[in-house]
Amino acid sequence: MPELDRKVTSVYAGRVVRKDLVRKVKVGANVPVFVLEYLLGKYCATDDDATIEAGLKLVNATLADNFVRPDEANKAQSFVREKGKHTIIDKVKVRYFPFRTPIPRLALISTSISSFLANSQ
Repeated sequence: MPELDRKVTSVYAGRVVRKDLVRKVKVGANVPVFVLEYLLGKYCATDDDATIEAGLKLVNATLADNFVRPDEANKAQSFVREKGKHTIIDKVKVRYFPFRTPIPRLALISTSISSFLANSQ
């Protein structure tokens, strides 16, 4: 890795994303690029090859477990029914008072969320 890349990676730890890794993960997943960049920045922002490989495994596992395609909405809803809770990666818009939001990937039109969650995001 060139010296400039090492310096940028050390100064901006967790914020540098290698675009070749984005393309590598994007090929197998129908996921928005900003989601991939966030996960890769979180788990693969280093110049160590072993850490990058471990990070890619975590990114792929996270996407497999938490990213719901629209045609898998019933599957995700059954996870929530069985476990009581399940983390889902999706873009939501919250309408305040009462705190309600649609969750498009789960085909839910109006879902209540806690005021703590709405205020923390």
